[in-house]
Amino acid sequence: MTYHIAALRSQFPALSAGTAHFDGPGGTQTPQPVIQAIADALAQPLSNRGQGTPGERNAESIVTKARQALADLLGAHPTGIVFGRSATQLTYDFSRALAKTWSPGDEVVVTRLDHDANIRPWVQAAAQAGVTVRWADFDPATGELTADDVRAVLSPRTRLVAVTAASNLIGTRPPIAEISAMARDAGALTYVDGVHYTAHTLVDLERLGADFFVCSPYKFLGPHHGVLAARPELLETLRPDKLLPSTDAVPERFELGTLPYEFLAGTEAAVDFLAGLDTDATGTRRQRLATAFTALEAHEQALRTQLDKGLSSLRGVQVHSRAVDRTPTLLLTFEETSAVVSAASVEAYRFLAERGVHAPAGSFYAIEASRRLGLGDTGGLRIGLAPYNNMEDVERLLEGLSEFLTL
Repeated sequence: MTYHIAALRSQFPALSAGTAHFDGPGGTQTPQPVIQAIADALAQPLSNRGQGTPGERNAESIVTKARQALADLLGAHPTGIVFGRSATQLTYDFSRALAKTWSPGDEVVVTRLDHDANIRPWVQAAAQAGVTVRWADFDPATGELTADDVRAVLSPRTRLVAVTAASNLIGTRPPIAEISAMARDAGALTYVDGVHYTAHTLVDLERLGADFFVCSPYKFLGPHHGVLAARPELLETLRPDKLLPSTDAVPERFELGTLPYEFLAGTEAAVDFLAGLDTDATGTRRQRLATAFTALEAHEQALRTQLDKGLSSLRGVQVHSRAVDRTPTLLLTFEETSAVVSAASVEAYRFLAERGVHAPAGSFYAIEASRRLGLGDTGGLRIGLAPYNNMEDVERLLEGLSEFLTL
């Protein structure tokens, strides 16, 4: 594997400002090829999709290429790729479409580990449809959400299981393939929030067994919008609300209004950028992505090892990210006597920001997980690694935390 971190960092204009970014779980910085692809799309003729004029053909080409790029990234079929404004918007749209198939007495399962975007749409849709919500819990001591935790709330009336592939708060990666198989055996569909997962692990939709999988390109070096992947034949069974003259074809029947062509061009460029993280990788784009993610995981694991070692030497720091299988994302809180723990996390965030280190504080919309961890609605200090982080970034973070703890 060849992972040239210095050459990679040189392609991110934002890094020239000198900040060490640990805010990747909330959104990554953007490489120059993605920026250029967005600009190039806007610089050429663009119209509504079609084949009659250059603008129509350009728009059609951008959409087609973006669907294929996301299919390569997610191990999906291009006609099963749906674009939306955000993962949250897509989940709300699909919760309403799926709720039309539910009846009073049916059940849906959500988990306390999830981002609220994979909880509240289902809770609200269930309330409107007269459907029961059952909650799968996780162990706050270990951060683990197991298949048994989900099995405990499954029943013959379960119609959907909504579960995260990786917690954006503490990094836990539940056993999605096992959970999906259990849900299928119970006659339920599985809706997987892959927003945090996709940034760190190559997705294989078939291996995961997810019926629906959502992600956000801006979490993996691309622009701001959302993506849903599903089997085309499953999408054919759903009837979303849509305008009368809009197409009924799949996947377009789920895409409201004109697509953001420039962002889709940027997303294709982001997938290609990821495919080139291992500069020696060859083969198809999917093959190069597999090699690249192996290199990325090795790089992030080395940084996480350095980070874990450094944090273990700091007194007064509690790490809440403890699952055996997890992303390189850590949630910290601080022991103190003069104020509440949450205030210390905010103070640490501000202290680090003044020193050019961005590690934000909060619950990051994973409010149920934060509450289950005993941290209320305010969470802690989150440290998230991204492809462009290096050892110097980690050392700056650890030095800043050490200085903060001596105040």
